[in-house]
Amino acid sequence: MRQHYTAIIAKSLQARHRRERGLKYLGLISILFGFAFLLILLGNIASNGLSALWQSHIQLEVTVPADAVLDEHGAISEDMVFETNWNGIVQKSLRTEFPDAKGMRARRAVGKLVSANAGFWLKEKILANPELLDSPQKFWFKTSDEVDQYIKGHMDISVPESDRRLSDQQLAWADTLVEQGLLERHFNTTFFTQADSREPESAGILGAVVGSAMAMLVTLVLALPLAVMSAIYLEYFAKPGRMTDFIEVNINNLAAVPSIVFGLLGLTVFLNFFNMPRSAPLVGGMVLSLMTLPTIIIAARASIRAVPPSIRDAALGLGASKMQAALDHVLPMAMPGILTGTIIGMAQALGESAPLLMIGMVAFVVDVPAAITDPATALPVQIYIWSDSAERAFYEKASLAILFLVAFLILMNMAAVLLRRRFERHH
Repeated sequence: MRQHYTAIIAKSLQARHRRERGLKYLGLISILFGFAFLLILLGNIASNGLSALWQSHIQLEVTVPADAVLDEHGAISEDMVFETNWNGIVQKSLRTEFPDAKGMRARRAVGKLVSANAGFWLKEKILANPELLDSPQKFWFKTSDEVDQYIKGHMDISVPESDRRLSDQQLAWADTLVEQGLLERHFNTTFFTQADSREPESAGILGAVVGSAMAMLVTLVLALPLAVMSAIYLEYFAKPGRMTDFIEVNINNLAAVPSIVFGLLGLTVFLNFFNMPRSAPLVGGMVLSLMTLPTIIIAARASIRAVPPSIRDAALGLGASKMQAALDHVLPMAMPGILTGTIIGMAQALGESAPLLMIGMVAFVVDVPAAITDPATALPVQIYIWSDSAERAFYEKASLAILFLVAFLILMNMAAVLLRRRFERHH
């Protein structure tokens, strides 16, 4: 009889072990499956965006006459600078490379090889160094986005000429410049040092990055103190009752509200009622702080509950007040969890675009904001604008901006882990 029960128990154990192994393998397969999709996603974005790190340039020898900038006294005249056709100077130099281009149509076709902002860049270069006047100087100018896409191999030249943005003649001219060593690809520093532009080759993410940083700073300053004070009040000072239960339920519900609802709230209250500046990081940060506040409150309350009650009881036993026990003893112990929840909430806010669209941060802004009240856009909104553009070059830049956004989010989560470990070792 004993052997019979022993056999039954052994068979049951074998079945249970098989189920445990099966569950283990299913979990491992699920993780690998999700990781594979993540790699596919990031690989697809990287394949589309990494080429934006390089920009095609044309080397031209340009001579800018002194009478285009200097007055009769040898000083820079703003009126003369304004009246000078800087793009015409660049295109005239470019046409000297193709003397066979006769007629107005051919000359216009040659001019489309170089960026429409080449004249603006030349003007800034000359104004910064007037000694370059009246002498031939060699400069590297950005090509148009069409030529850049062709050089990178992103243009299908097998389609009919009428369906392409570059003609066969323009492609031949570009090939000639490459053979002569006058057309090369250089590292695209403009992507990191300039704000948005109508021309893809001149567009950058600096304005969006600064706008996002300002909005995040406002969010952090507003959300963190309010969330910590709210968590301490609900845990240690709020009396149990219907009102406290009502507050707790609504905090949990607000954490699940779609972000666009907070955008509508910001549009109604901050813009329409208080007449605050539209498309400003100040308003964007206030809206994001409302969205992030419930998440941080929940994380802060969970961290405070995780502190052993003996810490608070010992402080109270030694004569500390409730506020002193909460701020001087419990809060430092709960700080790792609070910071982790704060950084995760901030990372979520950084990737939001819907509430920012509602308050006007979708505006086209070509200047880098200098204050939190200046018009600005945010990195997720900038990605949305570029991805919605018809030019292939903007899609390329949007993919690269996504990579930087993902990298920044990963750094924020790593910072949360490091801060948690540091505070845990400290305490």
